[in-house]
Amino acid sequence: MPLLDRLQLSTTSTDLPPHESRIVSLPLLCMIAFAIGLVAAAGAVVFRILISVVHNLFFYGRFSTVYDANLFDAPSPFGPAIILAPVIGGLIVVWLVKTFAPEAKGHGVPEVMFAIYHAKGNVRGVVAIVKSLASAISIGSGASVGREGPIIQIGASFGSTVARMLRLARWEKITLLSAGAGAGIAATFNTPLGGVLFAVEMLLPEVSTRTFLPVVVATATATYAGRIAFGLDPAFIVPLANLEVHQAVDFVQLIAFAVLGALAGIASWAFIRSLAWCEDTFPKLPGNEYTQNIIGMLMIGVLGYGFFLVTGQYHTYGVGYATIQDILNDQPYTLALLLLLLAAKIFATSISLGAGASGGVFSPSLFIGAALGGAVGVIGMTLFPDRGFAPAEFALVGMGALVGGATGASMTAIVMIFEMTRDYNVIVPLVLAVGIALGVRRWLIADNIYTIKLRHRGRPIPQIRHTNMYLVRQAKELMATNFIVLPIDMTVSDALKALPAEMDGPIHVIVEDEGRIAGFVRFGTIPYMADRRAHQTLREIMSSDYVIASQTHILNSVITRMNQRNRSYAIVVAGPGVVPRTENIVGVIDTSEIAEAVISNHYA
Repeated sequence: MPLLDRLQLSTTSTDLPPHESRIVSLPLLCMIAFAIGLVAAAGAVVFRILISVVHNLFFYGRFSTVYDANLFDAPSPFGPAIILAPVIGGLIVVWLVKTFAPEAKGHGVPEVMFAIYHAKGNVRGVVAIVKSLASAISIGSGASVGREGPIIQIGASFGSTVARMLRLARWEKITLLSAGAGAGIAATFNTPLGGVLFAVEMLLPEVSTRTFLPVVVATATATYAGRIAFGLDPAFIVPLANLEVHQAVDFVQLIAFAVLGALAGIASWAFIRSLAWCEDTFPKLPGNEYTQNIIGMLMIGVLGYGFFLVTGQYHTYGVGYATIQDILNDQPYTLALLLLLLAAKIFATSISLGAGASGGVFSPSLFIGAALGGAVGVIGMTLFPDRGFAPAEFALVGMGALVGGATGASMTAIVMIFEMTRDYNVIVPLVLAVGIALGVRRWLIADNIYTIKLRHRGRPIPQIRHTNMYLVRQAKELMATNFIVLPIDMTVSDALKALPAEMDGPIHVIVEDEGRIAGFVRFGTIPYMADRRAHQTLREIMSSDYVIASQTHILNSVITRMNQRNRSYAIVVAGPGVVPRTENIVGVIDTSEIAEAVISNHYA
């Protein structure tokens, strides 16, 4: 087993053995990413069509692909019976997920993270099909979930499937998986930079040229194809974005934006806790998955119809983009309604996903943030009527703050809000609010809305994922120097006698043959175990399972060579000699040295 497989997280056995995988050139990897971007965009188009068809069938009893999620629906002719739409849709979703792909349940991104860190980047191809159908039915029938989680999982599934078909190495598989996920989110929201940043902040364990370029190629391709299919308009139209700005943000408003950031951090914490509680509680309810789903979806149906009776709109059904757009249009929402919408969306999304719906949490986060920001804007407008408070502007900032706080992807939130609205005027308050929201949420709870699900499943991922600074340490900084060079024809018993008594711990024995490095022997600290082979020579027991490394090589290069050649030992030499001799040896790197480097990186 190669060294990386022993050092990294345990994984499923579905991955190819290292000697059967291959590494392709970066240009070829980018070409594959280009194809993945096209498929991700096509997946986004098909997914939207599916949502439209399901929505029209469940709400109006007609077959049609015409549906604009940013506009409010006309009242359903089914009247109070519309309460049953989420229930019927939910039962179909439970059957699909339970029968064909259990990993399609929920909001998608945790499953992609699980595949990266615990399954060697393997996402089954069937997940893309089942996730598309299940999520389209959930969203179209009224479950309070978003469409970004499914398209992320769909893109990731295709990227992983292509990589497995081509028998690519693990890091390439994870790169293409991340490229597919980023391409999916870029196509569905028309946010190329946001798609790249999402892959970098949330998915890629390694950020380098070899991983970054394929992601960029895939997201750019998907965005271009998506614009051909969906048009050039941003996801939300913000009338305030077209107003000319003549001065910096008012100081009182800036303080209010900071307060909004803190409140968004608290709301993010509440959303995370509520969702986690529902996901843990519903499976414990009496009955089976179907009865549990009926209970949850019945609550969703009643809540949505209740809003229709009071306000004339089904606010909590589906993705909620129409409500967000209405708030951004600066419609006169009251403070009470905005706060009610905030609490109701947290409740509805948590219940939907806990009861077994399939869909994302990004869109609900935008909804919650818009309601919260609009409420702060209304309060500011009431208290400071001469300070230019605009609830729509605060709603926009609240969207970014809630997304950044809940997901932990702060840069993604900032850039995506700008790309989704093209309102550059709010960048300064947006950066302030997102930063504060993330800080407050992390103070209240370390896990974000994605990682908490993995932690509750007993398969957490690192809180700080890019903690690989130990990989840039030079070999001479961490190599072991307690080695001895012995001739190849020396007997084991003589070799044991030759081991220096003053050296502590295991002693590395390098075997030489006429001045050249022939191999190594791992003698433990207990000599009697080796006495069983006392009459054998080092030639008979030595191992050639090693690579040669220069003392100036960084650990990343050493580990990469060890993994590529299926080796577990490195002999460090002075100078770049092509055929190094034993007199050039200055140290060795074994698994213990690498483990010590990892530990010191985290705790020193």
